[in-house]
Amino acid sequence: MSIITGAKACNPPRAGDIDCSSTHPTRELPLTYLLPIPGAPPMNVSRHVAQRVPAGLGGMAGLVAALVWALVAALVGCQPEVAKPAPPPPTVTVAPAARQEVALYNEAVGNLDGYVNAEIRVRARGILQAQRYKDGATVRQGQVLFAIDPAEYRAALDLAMAAVARAETAATHNRAQLARRKDLGAARVVSQQELEDAEAAARDAEDQVRAATAQLRQAQLNLSYTDIRTPVTGIAGLAQVRVGNLVGQDGPTLLTTVSQVDPMRVNFPLGESDYVRAAERLKQLAGRDLAWARARFTKLDEAQAAGQKLDDDSLELVLSDGSVYPHRGVIVAVNRQVDATTGTIQLQALFPNPANLLRPGQFGRVRLRRRDVGATALVVPEKALVQVQGTYALAVVGADNKVKLKRVEVGPSTGASRIVTSGVEEGERVVVDGVQKVNDGTIVVVKASAAPPVAAVPAAAPKRN
Repeated sequence: MSIITGAKACNPPRAGDIDCSSTHPTRELPLTYLLPIPGAPPMNVSRHVAQRVPAGLGGMAGLVAALVWALVAALVGCQPEVAKPAPPPPTVTVAPAARQEVALYNEAVGNLDGYVNAEIRVRARGILQAQRYKDGATVRQGQVLFAIDPAEYRAALDLAMAAVARAETAATHNRAQLARRKDLGAARVVSQQELEDAEAAARDAEDQVRAATAQLRQAQLNLSYTDIRTPVTGIAGLAQVRVGNLVGQDGPTLLTTVSQVDPMRVNFPLGESDYVRAAERLKQLAGRDLAWARARFTKLDEAQAAGQKLDDDSLELVLSDGSVYPHRGVIVAVNRQVDATTGTIQLQALFPNPANLLRPGQFGRVRLRRRDVGATALVVPEKALVQVQGTYALAVVGADNKVKLKRVEVGPSTGASRIVTSGVEEGERVVVDGVQKVNDGTIVVVKASAAPPVAAVPAAAPKRN
């Protein structure tokens, strides 16, 4: 009789037989080795049985072993397969497509400059004797900023005054000579030639007086150049030349620059297409002078303080730290031509600067509100858009909670939202969170709707001071 174990099958040895355990080794195959694996191909039971029973052994032992393993395989194969449960529908967050008043802006980088930048240069040669202002201080029109040694020019003034005195003395003498010649000529004591010579000498003396007087004024003017004054009120820059240096030797030496910084000029480019759209707003610029700008500044500040809606033609200035300058500006000039290399046209604006916060050389972003778009625009959250090869789509959830992908046309971005020009209707629910979980026809579980998108703030909107 055969002995069947979990390790090997063999008949007991008899006299004269060979030990099958050594001649016919079998592999150690646990019972679980024969269990079918889900998804694996069917087993060849006979092959496994052949592995369990040594070759060359027949008879009753081999038959019993085959029947046992066949029974085990049948019992295992009869176990029913358990069906996998269907995954639950994905949960998504939706928001309605809504119409809102959207503030869209044309934005450009502008460079700031003083309303007037006066270069203070010497007009008289000499040694710089004194600096009469503090570097970077506010100075008043007519204030003396520098002084040049005036000794040379005072001497020239004295010489010119003496020349005038001599000319006036000569003129007085010649006038007296002419009077006597006229009396003698009437008595026919002197000739007509002598009379004409006396008249010519008198006129020449008068001309000498005028020439000497002109030289005197020039000497006085040269002396006045030794006191160098500012022609405008503003902020004086750092001195370029220090006391003790010779100035004006090779030309009008630059000493410093005074900038009138209230108001400030801001020059910025506008794209050609944006200029065409805004051409009507830029026509009436002839009367926009400094007085007009100051009056507009007052009205804009009052409206801002009262919380009233500001004029669309006013400008915002975003400073380098991202803060919005607290005062609004106005456009006062447009350049005569479009730059063919950049496709832009230069505009000039004025901004009030009562606290002298703005300085020449600064840069800022100028923002002009657009009138062509933004009124009652249909907007959706930016993250709800699905972009594929330059096209956009939205996952719209219907009343039956089934998703339908709709292709849409989009407009300008407004920070967290995007204007949609076609493809969806107002009030339709679009998937905001969980877009990657859905496809066309997916049944979803709708989470509490997100708040409507806030589209009144432009892209990269900075905080106010």
